Amino acid sequence: MQFVHGLHFNNIRGDITGGLTAAVVALPLALGMGVASGVGPIAGIYGAIFVGLFAALFGGTSAQVSGPTGPMTVVMALIFMEYFDKFPDDPAYAAAIAFTVVIMGGLLQILFGILKLGKYINLIPHPVISGFMTGIGVIIILLQIGPLLGHAQQSGTLAAINAMPDAISSPVYSSLMIAGLALLIVYFLPKRISSIIPSPLVALITGTLVLYFWQSGDITSSVANGKDLYLMGSVSVLGNIPTGIPVPQLPVFELELLGSMLKSALILAALGSIDSLLTSLVADNMTRTYHRSNRELIGQGIGNTVAGLFGGLPGAGATMRTVVNIRAGGSTPISGALHALVLLAIILGAGTVARYIPHALLAGILIKVGTDIIDWDYLKRIKTAPKAGMMIMFTVLFCTVFIDLIMAVALGMIMASFLLMQRITTLQMKSTTTATSADDIKHLSEEEAAILNDADGRILYFHIKGPMSFSAAKSMAKGIVDFSGYDALIIDLSDVPQIDYTSTRAIDDILHDAHDSGRKAYLVGCKEQVYKMLTEQGVIKQEDTDDAKLSLLDALKKSLHIVKEN
Repeated sequence: MQFVHGLHFNNIRGDITGGLTAAVVALPLALGMGVASGVGPIAGIYGAIFVGLFAALFGGTSAQVSGPTGPMTVVMALIFMEYFDKFPDDPAYAAAIAFTVVIMGGLLQILFGILKLGKYINLIPHPVISGFMTGIGVIIILLQIGPLLGHAQQSGTLAAINAMPDAISSPVYSSLMIAGLALLIVYFLPKRISSIIPSPLVALITGTLVLYFWQSGDITSSVANGKDLYLMGSVSVLGNIPTGIPVPQLPVFELELLGSMLKSALILAALGSIDSLLTSLVADNMTRTYHRSNRELIGQGIGNTVAGLFGGLPGAGATMRTVVNIRAGGSTPISGALHALVLLAIILGAGTVARYIPHALLAGILIKVGTDIIDWDYLKRIKTAPKAGMMIMFTVLFCTVFIDLIMAVALGMIMASFLLMQRITTLQMKSTTTATSADDIKHLSEEEAAILNDADGRILYFHIKGPMSFSAAKSMAKGIVDFSGYDALIIDLSDVPQIDYTSTRAIDDILHDAHDSGRKAYLVGCKEQVYKMLTEQGVIKQEDTDDAKLSLLDALKKSLHIVKEN
């Protein structure tokens, strides 16, 4: 097995260009997501470096660029908040627990890959993913309204909504002007310019320079709500940013919090896996290649584990950075690894410059990220899309924004499963033939058809096609509520390749009901796997073995004999 998936040196020039371009795009996004998480801009940079490097080296998508993403940042902000609230007097300890959760999430992703769960993650229905991603986009936008207007970022969605009237009624106009400039650039920069220099970087440089020359003077610092606050004039800025390579920190475990830590880690692992594999599909479409989903999960897990050890935000495959990388010529893991090394070089020497970056500027950039995450394509189809799918989408969206992320996905999956089961049942019932005469049955032989017609409607014949689900079996059982009109029942399973446990119980109920009403019932055409299942579950008993092995013709003959006797 190749140590680094997709590694070759035939595209070294394109990989260098792609890696450099992806790093330029990643810098402002990593800074902004670090701030949005509540930990600080350096955590975003560290996350981009470690997740980007190790996911490229050990992942299964050659051209993918990884790092902090909007969904992962939202979840991480909630995790940090949870533990900061539990340990308000010891924020360093709270942060250590939160980063331990990141490590646990990474280890769970590695486990997902080892257990080969990648193929199952790809089975999540689109309405669930659409509602979840749209909800994440809405959360990002709501959380950035405050910083956009010059106020502090709130700790949650409801808090952000509650604080919005005050922020709107008393904006810091200098911050609002900087944010407005950022929004104009990220939304309206001409494509001929953004194709050369990404719009987030143009906004970052332009907004910082405008503030530097407009509010010339030293940065002042103060403490607000237990946090350091840095101002340049009246505009909040990043302030002092650590430089250098971080020192790894050992994980910290609280026995009483282990359950909530594991739950949070599971959310990170599941979300990071979904986010990464969706981006892998985008990369596949652009490069005409195929990713290795389980290896990608292992690579992302290693990256997140290392990021947690070094105090970095968790990450995933980043769609925007991956697309930029591919368009710039990147096609191998070299580009993703180079993007991480470039960010490392930048942070080692750019801390003194980054301290002047305004929070409002990053808020403007992140609002663009939030609107890009929203699934506008699905929302445009609201009038024509299936109503059931739209109901699932909006339910997941509402739960994501206002209740709980993992509950949102779980509820969406449950709704989608019931919807799928209903559709399967409908299809199976349509393919089920119920007849008392041979007029509309084409698969019977002439002799079989003649016998069924001779019974004059006293033989009820069921022919089932395809795998038999429990819901179809239940529907079939529900349809046979009265045996008084028949003397015999034949259930033809010759076209049923497999059967589940609940279906065996439904068939058993039908057979018992027939027996209790004094009617004879036959199971015919059982394939080996179906016969074995029915025997193991006691539906076909020892005394019924001969009847169960009858052919359809023999069962019809026996049934006709019963009809004539009656």
